Amino acid sequence: MIQRRMRSLLVCAVAALAVPAYAQTDAASQLEQYREMVAEDNPADLQVARGEELWKTRRGPLNASLEGCDLGLGAGVVKGAYAQLPRYFKDTDKVMDLEQRLLYCMVKLQGLNAADLTRRPFGSPEHKSDFESLVAWIASESKGMKVNVPTSNPKEMEAYLVGERMFYRRAGPYDFACATCHSEDNKRIRMQDLPNLTSPAGAAASWTTWPAYRVSQGEVRTMQHRLFDCYRQMRHPQPGYASDGLTALQVFLAKSANGAVMNAPAVKR
Repeated sequence: MIQRRMRSLLVCAVAALAVPAYAQTDAASQLEQYREMVAEDNPADLQVARGEELWKTRRGPLNASLEGCDLGLGAGVVKGAYAQLPRYFKDTDKVMDLEQRLLYCMVKLQGLNAADLTRRPFGSPEHKSDFESLVAWIASESKGMKVNVPTSNPKEMEAYLVGERMFYRRAGPYDFACATCHSEDNKRIRMQDLPNLTSPAGAAASWTTWPAYRVSQGEVRTMQHRLFDCYRQMRHPQPGYASDGLTALQVFLAKSANGAVMNAPAVKR
């Protein structure tokens, strides 16, 4: 029943996305109606359920689950953890986002190979991503909670400043920076509104809704994927998955969203 309902809702979404350029405003309105329709039957819920199962399943050479993984609030504590990430971890002496931390825990607790895990970190119709499923579930456990990303540790502040420089750094054949598209109000490209990530309201609207189910891709996507795709579109060298640079950029973005209420996984175009 749920899958049939999702298929019918996806038809509505595709119809909205197919509207010609001159009717972009109407298409955006239809897409917003779609988001409201899936509020109770979000396709991301399937990934949320898979992520919870993955967290509790014993895997790898060490035959261990991820239930001993410390996401910042103590070993095994998931409730509210995503709302306080990225953050500094004493056991690694570095600032980590959720995907970096999950990779660390998979290697340390389960004995899995980092190179194998990061070879295909993002999902496709033929390949479900464990990272995307885990992030969807862990993020859902912070829904309704306020973002509270810390910068009190010197390394957290260092990451924030590095992320700020990355946000404004222009490079590539188009001389683009993140700020080119995301530092002013009321900007858009084609049908896509571009949030001003330098303002608390814009940062909150963006940060609190990732990870999200992407209608156009039929997959749950994480913030790592979102940033990875932005670098691709800017024609910059693409950053490595779970890299320190992407974590630093997230610290900068998340800090501006502090105090906003988490509402992920959401639904995106």
